[in-house]
Amino acid sequence: MTTTPLLPRTIPAWIKALDDAPLPAFAAVHGKVRQALRDGSNSMRQIAELIQTSPVLALRFIQEANRGIGDGQPAESLEVALSRIGLQRAEALLARIPAMEARDIPLPLRQMVLISRHASQQANGLFAARLARLWQDIHWGSLLFLSPAWALVGAYPHLLEIWEQRVLVKGEPASRIEKELLGVPLLELCLKLAEHWRLPDWIIQGYRLLSGDRRMLIKALHIARDNEHPLHQQQMLDADPELRRWLTLPSNTIVLANGLALSSHHSWSGVHSLRWQRLAGLYLQVALGELQQMVHQQAVISAREIGPTDLWHPAQGLLWPFDTSFQRLRDLAVPNEADLADWRAQCRRLLTEPTPFSNVLQLTATASQALSSAGMQRSMVMLLDRKQNRLVAQQCAGLPSDAVRLSLPAEQSQIVRRLLEKPAQLRLQPANMAQFSALLPGTLKALFAGEHLLLRSLGVDGRVLMLVVADQNGAPISDATLQTFAKTTQCIERALGAFSRRGV
Repeated sequence: MTTTPLLPRTIPAWIKALDDAPLPAFAAVHGKVRQALRDGSNSMRQIAELIQTSPVLALRFIQEANRGIGDGQPAESLEVALSRIGLQRAEALLARIPAMEARDIPLPLRQMVLISRHASQQANGLFAARLARLWQDIHWGSLLFLSPAWALVGAYPHLLEIWEQRVLVKGEPASRIEKELLGVPLLELCLKLAEHWRLPDWIIQGYRLLSGDRRMLIKALHIARDNEHPLHQQQMLDADPELRRWLTLPSNTIVLANGLALSSHHSWSGVHSLRWQRLAGLYLQVALGELQQMVHQQAVISAREIGPTDLWHPAQGLLWPFDTSFQRLRDLAVPNEADLADWRAQCRRLLTEPTPFSNVLQLTATASQALSSAGMQRSMVMLLDRKQNRLVAQQCAGLPSDAVRLSLPAEQSQIVRRLLEKPAQLRLQPANMAQFSALLPGTLKALFAGEHLLLRSLGVDGRVLMLVVADQNGAPISDATLQTFAKTTQCIERALGAFSRRGV
């Protein structure tokens, strides 16, 4: 998939396109802010506290306060921004910001804002208490650090999908794809937008660090790798006073927080996540294990504050315990003779012609039982509703009772869309989980926590009718079990064909 010639290709053109790109805010918060601005009894602080529940609104108010100030001091907090623009101008600005229900806001934009909220929680929890006098700089800097990317995915949501497919799935170099899609490096574009919007200085410093002067960052990462020897780390820092001074800059906290949030979004155990954890541990002078515990706690707090959502939150990836013995689970998952006998019986029923099933629920119930007898400890059988273009759960095994009410819109996941194009199988395991994790629906990742998962789409004459999702409680899946799963899905597919021909 290639870019359209209508897309900007230079920094000035991108700034012009994204400067006033309409970023929608949640309708409920938008309405409350409008009422608060019209109610003369509210203080600036009260209004600011209400606005900050919508990061998009906070961004727009800070942008407005910093327009046309020349060499003046930019507003670096929402309360300062409100005081500068006044209530009348604030109400006029609010009227220009679209108000939408969550379901109508592009999913890529909502996902990026969620990552920013998670980053803000990491920053507040890890650093704000230690740097109490700078808590506002830490809060607003970490929350708005990715705001240039909000504007980009808000205006062109498809770019994120293309980037994920080519960089995360196909493993193509990010720099090359960014150049091809945008015409310019992504970090450089974010830097120029941050400068143009007069965002807090810490954000601008962070992008300059990441896009240009990475010398200090690379040196710090090299020392951070030796996390098991804190005394040696300290000796290396003492030998390089310039690096030691740079490392302790408070402005680095927002880069660390966003690095932790972005990397954990794809994989808690991936190499990028480990790098940011080690670097944060070096900054805070704590051991890696302690730092990981702190980061996990902040992720959980973030998820609780955000509440139920159809998006993916990294805290969901923590539901699977790291110290579980996969070998023990694998041993438990081996089918015994009774299971194998039941599996053969269910497969014979699926292969019977003419079909013994009078309705689709009977067919999916037999399919679910066959999967369980084959050793799949958690499974879900979903049917495609073509009118609504969504998958609807029909049968579940080993999952919470409410999982059977799951409905997945096809357009919300690139992986789901690909599996619905034609019958295909995707096997997820540690080697490729980091590539595909961000592309899986968050609800599926929450139900099937772990790093080993099978997804198989089934159909008749190349036309997909069903999706099967199964695993062994997240444990590694043996070759023998994979073969059994393949035979089971073949039987289910044969049953679908026979069922579709009934009465013909």
